Amino acid sequence: MSRDLAQGFPPGFLWGAATAAYQIEGAAAEDGKGPSIWDTFCRVPGAIATGETGDVSCDHYHRWREDVALMRELGLGAYRFSVSWPRVLPRGRGRVNEKGLDFYDALVDALLAIGVRPFVTLYHWDLPQALQDRGGWTAPDIVAAFAEYASLLARRLGDRVTDWMTLNEPEVVAFAGHHVGVHAPGVRDFTTALRVSHHLHLAHRAGAAAIRAARPNARVGIALNMSPCEPASDAPADGAAATRMDGYLNRWFADPVFGRPYPADMLEHYATWVTIPALELAAQPPDFLGVNYYSRRVCRASGDGPLGVTRVEPEGSTYTALGWEVHASSLRDLLVRVTRDWAPREVIVTENGAAYDDVVRDDRVADPERTSFLREHIAAAADALGRGVPLRGYFVWTLMDNFEWAHGTSKRFGLVHVDYDTQRRRIKDSGRWYRELIAAQRAVAV
Repeated sequence: MSRDLAQGFPPGFLWGAATAAYQIEGAAAEDGKGPSIWDTFCRVPGAIATGETGDVSCDHYHRWREDVALMRELGLGAYRFSVSWPRVLPRGRGRVNEKGLDFYDALVDALLAIGVRPFVTLYHWDLPQALQDRGGWTAPDIVAAFAEYASLLARRLGDRVTDWMTLNEPEVVAFAGHHVGVHAPGVRDFTTALRVSHHLHLAHRAGAAAIRAARPNARVGIALNMSPCEPASDAPADGAAATRMDGYLNRWFADPVFGRPYPADMLEHYATWVTIPALELAAQPPDFLGVNYYSRRVCRASGDGPLGVTRVEPEGSTYTALGWEVHASSLRDLLVRVTRDWAPREVIVTENGAAYDDVVRDDRVADPERTSFLREHIAAAADALGRGVPLRGYFVWTLMDNFEWAHGTSKRFGLVHVDYDTQRRRIKDSGRWYRELIAAQRAVAV
């Protein structure tokens, strides 16, 4: 089966796994690292379902050599990780923490030594608390701060790192963090979230320009969480609700990335709360678009929230431990739509995975549901390739179980199981399946 699936991918296709700094590194206050907004948020009573923090998590900061060895054992060709902004710039700007940069220097060197291509995400949600204290993403000068940070990393790592992502999931940063308030910094104001989304666009452009100025040969992209948005019925109101959800989730973030103005229908809708300034249209498009996909959105019109949309969970579907519908064909449909509507030079699935309630039995983690999830979604990716999508890589979320934001360590996405009491790592059956697929694809691509 792995060999049959492998035949759908061309030579040089990148197989990887992805992580984020706050979710795995631990060492929250070691070697000069400053606090992040997640260090602060985790200490708000009730913010994290399990009452945990990311102070230790997977202890990757100390165990990174072991984790790199796991990547080699899995046969990965690429690894997507994020840099902790407060680890390298404890105050967000100004004084550089050399020990923090040394950590990422060593990690990059170790990856290259085993033939794993590093993909670096500059911002995966852990803003320095010092910047938050000065307004965070609501303050206009955050754009210059991000550009300085991007330039620092490009100059330090760019002699070895070619592939960069400015931001991970700006929709989540803006709205989960500043409207719904379930992510750091825990703000609950829709107008603020809209303003933050604008500053994130400006920061992406400034960060991309800073990387290219420091390293002209760099490849710069962004990772957007995207989903097909479908009406729950044939009713016109549900169709309009799905269009609004698509505008909110997909078009609001993808259009400006590709040098277009904000979508006119969403500007009109959002005018009730705030007037968003126009963006210049001369932005250089990304060298690749990172697509994070987990599930589709089925939409029903309602009086709920600023969008007037309720998300429906269809009957008869299967769901992950987070209650997310498993719908692999939507990944194919999304990739085809992205190619048709935005014509990216390259597309990379930068996150795709599922949480299940994994259990260790007889020193083994059997996770057939995750293996099935990966098989179905990778088959959908192969289908998209066959339909002309310029897909160049696929990254599983995630390499190993970790601190899953507001869920703490209660939800497990990893190819590798982590025992948080002992820090022992075990490759799950899904990881072994993924290893077999990678090996089979390389064999048929020779």
